[in-house]
Amino acid sequence: MPTDGPKNFNDVLPKGGFSGMFNVTGMPIELKVSYWIWLIGGLLGLLGGLLGLFGSMVLFAIAPGLAVVVLLLVLVALVVAAAQIVFAMKMKEGKEWARLALTVIAGISLILSIVGGAMANGQSNNWFSFVISLVATILMWLPNSQAWFKSLKSAV
Repeated sequence: MPTDGPKNFNDVLPKGGFSGMFNVTGMPIELKVSYWIWLIGGLLGLLGGLLGLFGSMVLFAIAPGLAVVVLLLVLVALVVAAAQIVFAMKMKEGKEWARLALTVIAGISLILSIVGGAMANGQSNNWFSFVISLVATILMWLPNSQAWFKSLKSAV
């Protein structure tokens, strides 16, 4: 288990703010690819969540009860997407807890793919997102990535 977990809210915020999200110097190529997959996925999740908010507002005019459920699901999706962005940025800083959190997000993606596939008679589009998150997760745990995290840990 990672021992570098956040102690307070400021430990979760990215160093250098969100402007530092484009600096990936010093990282092995595997982690760079993984970082960009997680970051772009999170940004797309935020965009999808915003579109979902507008959709749920329209749904209030047609079916208010269903709109509340959709709105709650969209809000959860927005929180997860924002967390994914923050976790990716902290993973880029060498925080093992963030790498573990991203791995958990990939596991949740698998569960949602299975549930979505079962509910839609096997016709789910979540499998593509799961495969992408699986690739990003594997890249975070490859030997070069492991060595990079270990080198940052020993440098502190």
